Amino acid sequence: MTTVQQPVPPRRRSARPAKRISRAVIQLFLLVIGLVWLTPAAGLFISSLRTEEANANSGWWTALTAPGRLSLDNYAALLKDSGIVQAFWNTVLISVPTTIAVVVIAALAGYAFAWMDFAGRDWIFLVVVAMLVVPVQIGLLPVAKLFGALGLFGSIPGVILFHTAYGLPFAIFLLRNYFAEIPKEMLEAARMDGGGEWRIFSQLILPLGRPAIASLAIFQFLWVWNDMLVALLFADNESQPLTVALQSQMRQFGSNIGVLAPGAFLSLIVPLIVFFAFQRHFVQGIMAGSVK
Repeated sequence: MTTVQQPVPPRRRSARPAKRISRAVIQLFLLVIGLVWLTPAAGLFISSLRTEEANANSGWWTALTAPGRLSLDNYAALLKDSGIVQAFWNTVLISVPTTIAVVVIAALAGYAFAWMDFAGRDWIFLVVVAMLVVPVQIGLLPVAKLFGALGLFGSIPGVILFHTAYGLPFAIFLLRNYFAEIPKEMLEAARMDGGGEWRIFSQLILPLGRPAIASLAIFQFLWVWNDMLVALLFADNESQPLTVALQSQMRQFGSNIGVLAPGAFLSLIVPLIVFFAFQRHFVQGIMAGSVK
């Protein structure tokens, strides 16, 4: 008895080239978007390397034809300004502790709301979620009066405390929802092996929640680093961050690009370094939970 072989359908050879073409188009589109996004930063950097006269007479792109005229004189003059240098370190002293405090407290609270049973847990979490809709402008005046009574107004600890308090609702909401997606069986297995809550949190929850924690840290750091409204109200001349110092320079010297351009790029470069250094964790945190 002979068997009849079914005809093999021809392979679609055109599918692979079409896929490559579509991928190339997407990559080209993303490259264009990236160049557009980086153009202001590149223009600011080139302007910071030019003299004030050159910036006043021509656009920054004209420096590309004569790169030998660029120099670091503006940065040398800026670093000699003790006010700007102090403002830069004030920004670091505000941003780093605030980010650490928000991430640590939110991680602990997020784990408690997700996996620990206690009285009023859902109601307390509902209050935390409700605080997300409270604009930051509403709390400026009453918190300023409170800080004045406590002796925190016009100081770096006061700015840190304000940013921490207003950053916690979103941080707790984000990490609680991420931690709640962790399979319950993993926690039950850890408890059966004798693991306590702290051990489960430190050795299981934190490693699994690293993408979300890293994304939260990036968001919080960028928000605090670029803030001017809160610092403008709660910081005095000795504790003002770089954004307030640059605004003060603009008010005093007008359109002095030789002072503002290097200061603005100095304020910009740190968030760019942080973002590109942790972009892998940032992407993982954004995609977390989108695919099961």
